[in-house]
Amino acid sequence: MTTIAGRMSALGRAEFTLLVRNRSAMFTALLVPPGLVLGARQMFDGMPMVREAGLSIGEMLMATGFGLVLTMAIYTTLVASYVTRREELVLKRLRTGEASDTQILASTALPVTVLGLAQVVLLLVAGVTLMDVGVPERPDLLLVGVLSGMLLTALLAAVTTIITRTVESAQITVMPVMMVTMVTSGMVTPLDALPGAVAEVCRFLPLTPAVQLVQGGLLGGMDALEVLRALGVTLAWTALAVFAVRRWFRWEPRR
Repeated sequence: MTTIAGRMSALGRAEFTLLVRNRSAMFTALLVPPGLVLGARQMFDGMPMVREAGLSIGEMLMATGFGLVLTMAIYTTLVASYVTRREELVLKRLRTGEASDTQILASTALPVTVLGLAQVVLLLVAGVTLMDVGVPERPDLLLVGVLSGMLLTALLAAVTTIITRTVESAQITVMPVMMVTMVTSGMVTPLDALPGAVAEVCRFLPLTPAVQLVQGGLLGGMDALEVLRALGVTLAWTALAVFAVRRWFRWEPRR
């Protein structure tokens, strides 16, 4: 009998091999986020609201880059992976083995998540060396924001597959989460630049706390109440996503 680590390692290696062979998935995961960050730099140069919110262009780009890693590198790639494995009966066959449902879903998410972590590290290095962002003020908040954001993003990907019939339709079903995250999380428009009531609503949406924790980790300035609220919102959405996956996730093709 293999150990949990052994099973997940084997499944993760197999999933990584499949990911590498999928050129479109690798392009989306590796090249699209950095390309969009470079494009966003030109956009932010013409947005006075960035400086009015007390952020430099480099600091805003860090939030944008992290948000793009969550939405493009992890979320969209993982939705397609889950749907593909389901439609090819891979998930159904895996459930007949020793691996638990949680281990199967986690091992599928593992390669994409590792790639996302690598991109975040490269983004931090680029921020410190090329964009004058400075060393993170609160590395603990930064780490919590990155890890909690990636966990919730993977769960949201699994939830999205509930309404996704085919790999082709995944290009449509991922759009609501992507658009809401881009508009409301602070990765494109600083929350402090939004009207007060709108900003407060945005802070209670799924991935906004992760982006805010990352910004707080980089720049400091988050008080204990703001940190607790961000953690509480993240925990609530995570619990809701876990419930949805346990209740409605489909392991066999939809007919």
